[in-house]
Amino acid sequence: MPADSANFNLLHRICKLVVLLCFLHISVTVVFYVRNLDTRFTFVQNQQSHHSTPQVFQKVPNTGPPPPPVPGKEEEKPVEEKKQQPEKEKEKAPDPTPEEKKLEKCPETSPLLVGPLRVEFNTPVNLEDVARDNPNVQKGGRFKPSNCVAQQKVAIIIPFRKRDEHLKYWLYYLHPILQRQQLDYGIYVINQEGDSIFNRAKLLNVGYAEALKEYDYECFIFSDVDLIPMDDRNTYKCYSQPRHLSVSMDKFGFRLPYNQYFGGVSSLSKEQYLKINGFPNNYWGWGGEDDDIYNRLASKGMSISRPTGEIGKCRMIRHNRDKKNEPNPQRFSRIAHTRETMRTDGINSLSYKVVLVEKFPLFTKITVDVGTP
Repeated sequence: MPADSANFNLLHRICKLVVLLCFLHISVTVVFYVRNLDTRFTFVQNQQSHHSTPQVFQKVPNTGPPPPPVPGKEEEKPVEEKKQQPEKEKEKAPDPTPEEKKLEKCPETSPLLVGPLRVEFNTPVNLEDVARDNPNVQKGGRFKPSNCVAQQKVAIIIPFRKRDEHLKYWLYYLHPILQRQQLDYGIYVINQEGDSIFNRAKLLNVGYAEALKEYDYECFIFSDVDLIPMDDRNTYKCYSQPRHLSVSMDKFGFRLPYNQYFGGVSSLSKEQYLKINGFPNNYWGWGGEDDDIYNRLASKGMSISRPTGEIGKCRMIRHNRDKKNEPNPQRFSRIAHTRETMRTDGINSLSYKVVLVEKFPLFTKITVDVGTP
């Protein structure tokens, strides 16, 4: 009997525990049910306030003047209007200027390049058409990319006299190329006044000096007006060493005439140019100044860099030799003494007079008096 009584008591306690657990479970269920019911009621009430049309909840458009604001209380806007407000403000906001944008550097190699180009000179060029086809070129022949910061600021110097038709072809081909190369550039045509003997190297010195008066250029391209590159991968910029760009001319059968040749189109950084005291001023007539420049570079321990023969291809516009640009009979003697003369003959001894500066849509033309031999 005592054993049966103990078992009964144990069973009774277990039953009481089970009943207590059941009651606790029911209580928790009721609490969650009530909370959920309250949430559902609130949801339904909100839905009714949005979709029902009773007069007490309907928002009637106000066509009259707005009521005066209640002091200390901010006017509340409908939910939908608040969401649309930032978009309206964004639409009305003016586009940021290039100065306000933080532009990244343009890539080292432009992604806009197309490679080999067809260059022909049998169709006349109209400069008005060229300007219309290059709307991003500013007055004076200035351009810089709008979506990135150019790797270099480049001044392109062209020695010039009575070559207007050649200049038209040059501008027609080079402006699109230079823009695809993503350069911050300016075109400077340095026109020698009068009919005295032509002095190419001195005009290049003048171009260097005049370009720096307008902009803080750091690279200088010295180009004859009759040479057109046949591949836009031949980038008109400066390198760690002086660069000879016209390495494969059709005039020479697309070959380099000799290893020291530095004529046609070349590039020097400002530092490289000043290191050799610029170019000689005393080469009057055709020939010799290119070899003098090469000697200057070599004497300062610099070497010539070049693109490949394929990328460096260019075409020359055929023409007769200009009057007052006959071969210089003193060129060989002067070349032999470059090392002695370069310290005193160059940018530090340059003298000239600016006669006229003209800003055309595609280039800046600077007419100068460079004197006589």
